[in-house]
Amino acid sequence: MKIIRIANGQGFWGDSLEAPAQQVERGPIDYLGLDYLAEITMSIMQKQRSRDPRQGYARDFIPLLERILPACVERNIKVIANAGGVNPQACRDAALEAARKLGLSGKVRISIVAGDDIMDRLDDLLSRGIELRNLDTDEPLQTVREQVQSANIYFGAWPIVEALRQGAQIIITGRCTDTGLTLAPMIYEFNWAEDDWDKLAAGTIAGHIVECGAQCTGGNCQVDWETIPDMANIGYPIVEASEDGVFVITKHEGTGGRINSAVVKEQIMYEMGDPRSYITPDCIADFTTIQLQDEARDRVRVYGIKGRPATEFYKVSISYSSGYKAVGSLVYAWPDAYKKARAADRILRQRLDSLGLRFDEILTEFVGANACHGPLAGEPSPDIAEVVFRIGVRSNNRVDVERFTREIAPLVLNGPPTVTGFAGGRPKVEEIVAYWPALIPKSEAQAVVQVTEA
Repeated sequence: MKIIRIANGQGFWGDSLEAPAQQVERGPIDYLGLDYLAEITMSIMQKQRSRDPRQGYARDFIPLLERILPACVERNIKVIANAGGVNPQACRDAALEAARKLGLSGKVRISIVAGDDIMDRLDDLLSRGIELRNLDTDEPLQTVREQVQSANIYFGAWPIVEALRQGAQIIITGRCTDTGLTLAPMIYEFNWAEDDWDKLAAGTIAGHIVECGAQCTGGNCQVDWETIPDMANIGYPIVEASEDGVFVITKHEGTGGRINSAVVKEQIMYEMGDPRSYITPDCIADFTTIQLQDEARDRVRVYGIKGRPATEFYKVSISYSSGYKAVGSLVYAWPDAYKKARAADRILRQRLDSLGLRFDEILTEFVGANACHGPLAGEPSPDIAEVVFRIGVRSNNRVDVERFTREIAPLVLNGPPTVTGFAGGRPKVEEIVAYWPALIPKSEAQAVVQVTEA
């Protein structure tokens, strides 16, 4: 039976710069998937593009491509990356320039999948009664329309499949599902039908397992984490997929980390939601049907997956401005570190109130005492060596937030003793970008696939 090897080399924008190159260099693969995007990433890229129309994509992708493209062309490895962000055209142009600089003109075809950015269509959609209601609160988008910074549809695997059918070797997408990066090669290579729901669900779950990179090879793993070997050289995941929808999760020989059923189960639980209805644009996958088998060392066989028909909607990821925030911290040392930190919190809050400063929220954390577990942590020991007093505020009034940033430093001399940790200066006022999930009928969206030869 035909087997294809789909490697993942990035779990987010900021992941290891070495991982994708090692996936190409350390053993045979057919596809390299690179997942750069998260909800907050889109708004960051939107800001970058507003300042410079040539920006708005994952800039790390281009120097990486320069490094791996010669080997990818030689070995016919196809690269699928959602590095395009909110500006896939600019990312494509930079990739073309890199290919030509490497002397690969006429040897590589680069495609973009665009059409996901609907910022300039929002008013038309709203005027026609497509309210883009918040999936969590049911509020219509109109309530925050003036604050919207970005709006992008999550396309699935099929536009990527179309790019592959047009001969693209490097595919750059805007916002698409993380799972689509892995599912698309399976559809293309095995010629799966659009209504073969079980196989589409299998490819979707394969994508879900590897989408966070080394998180399924032992990174960020709770099970026996101290015994996971050579994490400094951790291998990133590879899907060995077959036509019947059965696949194996593995990694390159000689790399660190661990792949077994326990580790894979942890990743399966990540952002799962309703286990019977994991909804994507391509299908609905039933996680309760997943069967795992430890086939050999660092090889987990996944099979038995069932799926159901896709819905008539795409998800839309919308970001909008929601005021300002600032976060500052001080460190209090033994003796009575926790008592001093709590006193600093009371003193600072009293001073903010006496100044007439008003905030939508003030949040205090005592790192080292109970920041992670809250009340479940119980009362900290009086012998605790040090506590970080961290306090943040948010408000639509930037002036009040800026004034807050000036009130932390004085505690160094006019608050509780044994304080340190303010060498970084005043906290920075930052704009808050909030997330607005919504749905849009698939009839209102059309992916655009363009293939260009270098």
